[in-house]
Amino acid sequence: MPEAEDENDVDGTEDMPLSMRLSIADTLTLGNATCGFMAVYFTTTGILIPHLTGSDETGMARHSAATAVILMLMAAIFDLFDGLVARKLRSSPMGAELDNLSDLISFGLAPAYFVLVYGMVADDAHQRVSALAAIVVLLAVVLRLARFSCVTMKDGMFQGMPSPFGALTVVSIVLLELPFVPTLLAIIGVAWLMVSRVEYPKPRGVLAVAMLSWIVAAMGLLAAWAFDAPGGQLLLQTGCALQVVLGAVIPLFATARRVNTFRDNRREARAAQLP
Repeated sequence: MPEAEDENDVDGTEDMPLSMRLSIADTLTLGNATCGFMAVYFTTTGILIPHLTGSDETGMARHSAATAVILMLMAAIFDLFDGLVARKLRSSPMGAELDNLSDLISFGLAPAYFVLVYGMVADDAHQRVSALAAIVVLLAVVLRLARFSCVTMKDGMFQGMPSPFGALTVVSIVLLELPFVPTLLAIIGVAWLMVSRVEYPKPRGVLAVAMLSWIVAAMGLLAAWAFDAPGGQLLLQTGCALQVVLGAVIPLFATARRVNTFRDNRREARAAQLP
């Protein structure tokens, strides 16, 4: 009987277990992982290696930094669309696991590595402290994704800053080129938000369109900066500053909404107890 089972396995995909078949959503998820890996590649070959070899080609470093961040933005687009496609069509039983693993590469490893390389190439940075900050970012994403798999939230909400949003905020902080200590504190603050209990809305409907529009605009800003367009540096810093402000403001609104909900519930409870 084992021989017969082996023959069926060779026949084709019809006998392939359902858990081993990739859906369209899974393919998009793999695109997410590929973008994350390539972001690490461009960060290494275009920024780190020229720095270690003493190359003075700042233009190459700028192009590579922009390419790495654009790849992370593309990973965020893949991550946005794989969820939409999975809801409209279907996802294989591997879908959730593939999504978490891909997010770990694109929004955990890639931004953490970007922070690490920043600590090695920036003039006022401290390499070992930057390495520690990079580890904090990576572990925050690991914990964030693990908790997402275990904790059931109410429909339409995330607990903690979503890893794509967190990764883009971390990278924006680095690109702002602030002094080292404020940069370090802001990065650690984003890592804390990713593992916090602050609730964030899922990107659906109008919010998904707004997020996609913002990502495309960010790509344009990075391209203008990479090719040294007039005002490109100012435009990039403005976009990065806006990303950081959004990262700080959204938790405040979420916390205020939670406090108001708590107060309303207490009022209703007291009114119900009155004779």
